Amino acid sequence: MQEENIKTLSLGCRLNALETEKIQKLLRNAINCAIVVNTCAVTAEAERQSGQTIRKIARENPNIPIFVTGCAATRNPGLFNQIPNTFVVNNDNKLNLDAYVDIISKNACNFNSTQVIKFNHPAPNLSKQFIQVQNGCNHKCAYCITRFLRGPAISFDYKDILNDAKEAVKNGFGEIVLTGVDTASYARDGMLISDVCKNLLRDVKEIQRLRISSMDPASPEIFRLIDLIKSDSRMMPHLHLSMQSGSNDVLCAMHRRHNADTVRRISTYAGKGVTFSWDIICGFPNETEERFQETLSLVQETRPIKIHAFPFSARPGTEAFDMPNQVTKETAKKRVKVISDMADKIRYEFMRSNLGATVSVLVEENNIARTPHDINVKIQGNKIPSRTICNIELQNIKDGVYIGIIV
Repeated sequence: MQEENIKTLSLGCRLNALETEKIQKLLRNAINCAIVVNTCAVTAEAERQSGQTIRKIARENPNIPIFVTGCAATRNPGLFNQIPNTFVVNNDNKLNLDAYVDIISKNACNFNSTQVIKFNHPAPNLSKQFIQVQNGCNHKCAYCITRFLRGPAISFDYKDILNDAKEAVKNGFGEIVLTGVDTASYARDGMLISDVCKNLLRDVKEIQRLRISSMDPASPEIFRLIDLIKSDSRMMPHLHLSMQSGSNDVLCAMHRRHNADTVRRISTYAGKGVTFSWDIICGFPNETEERFQETLSLVQETRPIKIHAFPFSARPGTEAFDMPNQVTKETAKKRVKVISDMADKIRYEFMRSNLGATVSVLVEENNIARTPHDINVKIQGNKIPSRTICNIELQNIKDGVYIGIIV
């Protein structure tokens, strides 16, 4: 059975991409030909795009079964069930081979093609290996639909994580990224997420770089991770925080478990050697101009080098959907631009302060590499293979990207 006849497309988060890889391996020797689309429902726009993409794929491949899974499919199966030759597999069954086999057995006469006709969605050529350590979330953020679709938090056995890490280095990956829906909540067999990181670095000496995906700022584990970063150079010195706002009033309305002082303590404890990126929701209900300015002030004070800002999307079924004093989309978009521009300036100042330094980078594609602080570098000179880890001198900055040479 050839893997190229099981085509996959992942929309949304890195966790979706990782699960899509698992589904492809699951189906490889069981189903002759199929397309799998792992959808996203984090915003209304993401859900709309999921439907639009799948309708196009179905038109181009009328005799191929299309399995639609993920959060949008779980939340709104009716959106996809009406699309020809499309079958919804909800999140609970997305890694259950029987769910796919049963669909094929009941509809076998409808599919007579052994090869996908048109599929312009090439699989990404990953330079790093993502490893899932947990799934689900037990918190009750007012804006979040994902927790309903992913279910309660479940932490994976360390033995399975360890085996995935060993397999990753065996396959030539020098960098590993641990991910999950709420990675900070990992707790199993007396181990927390910092223990998982520490033990992986101990048990798999071949790991050259270890990262961790988005962390909840309320988690005390962040301080232990900072300690690990300072004690082991293989632990990358950049953490992504799901901040969402810098206003205490807005964070309270969101039912977040941290406040601005929490972030100040994290930033002070980290010092200059550790950098941060943030997620920020702009235009949450009751985010007045004054409260937005509080977020901007916290950005100026704590200096995250990257911000992923996006306008609030009211999701039906969440508490925030019915909150009073909704902010207009136009205002939310303007605030996204304001905070993004501010973050770009902070990022440029950080980059400029490191010109002339020699840093270890992971090469991705087309001589674009990534520094320990998760900043892109364009390497001048001959082409370097993906997944290579090498030392680069940072010589210049162009269009928000370092320019460097091998040393």
